[in-house]
Amino acid sequence: MLGDSAAIKGLKQEILTACYHTGEGHVASAYSILDILYVLYDRVLDCGMIKKNSETRDRFILSKGHAAIGYYAVLKKFGFIEENLDTMCAYGSRLGGHPDCNKVPGVEASTGSLGHGVPMAVGMALGFKIKGNPAHVYTLAGDGEINEGSIWESFLVLNHNKLNHFTFILDYNHSTDRAVDLGDIGAKFCSFGFHVIKINGHDHAAIEKALRWRGDKPVAILAETVKGRGITGMEDNPAWHHRIPTGEEYRMFMEELS
Repeated sequence: MLGDSAAIKGLKQEILTACYHTGEGHVASAYSILDILYVLYDRVLDCGMIKKNSETRDRFILSKGHAAIGYYAVLKKFGFIEENLDTMCAYGSRLGGHPDCNKVPGVEASTGSLGHGVPMAVGMALGFKIKGNPAHVYTLAGDGEINEGSIWESFLVLNHNKLNHFTFILDYNHSTDRAVDLGDIGAKFCSFGFHVIKINGHDHAAIEKALRWRGDKPVAILAETVKGRGITGMEDNPAWHHRIPTGEEYRMFMEELS
């Protein structure tokens, strides 16, 4: 399925409403990855195994932790949490600006300090190989985040240990283009031993196919996405990286999403 489904539009409305009421969150970043997260939990991960805390459950780590509101919306959709998202960042709330694995059911690692989630995911995958655990590890990072050296150091470890039960997802919304030209990013990933798959990061069928790919190499999914997808004026607009809509903008955006 290409484009916004009714479910995705509903999640976007919930995210926008939560950010408007709390004055917190990264709306545009959440919209960028929402289709990927939805497909991952709806069609690929076994949510039942995750809820039972099965040792052999597949793991997902959101390295791009500042997009937590999008993650919370999906976790709520699939029954991991019950909180109203309007409680995000409120005193005593489990839902912080970055996901906390000690507080939020379904969250496998506390992330948000950019460049840390991917190394933790690689460490998990290495540990699983040593223990003979068949669990697959998925992690998602933004294109700005991969400027961190820790990301590429982790990929060296990944390649050296031939961790083919690992899938890296790049939220390639080109938000870093104004600062750094990444060049042929696919060739870079190939040189680090990845099998590279390039997709439209909002095409649900393409997302599912890429997430399910298995071979003798780790997978790097280069997901071309649009930051703020679905809202005119927010799409690809850097002003909306951490901006909260005014009352008039909120009403206008909600109408556009309905």
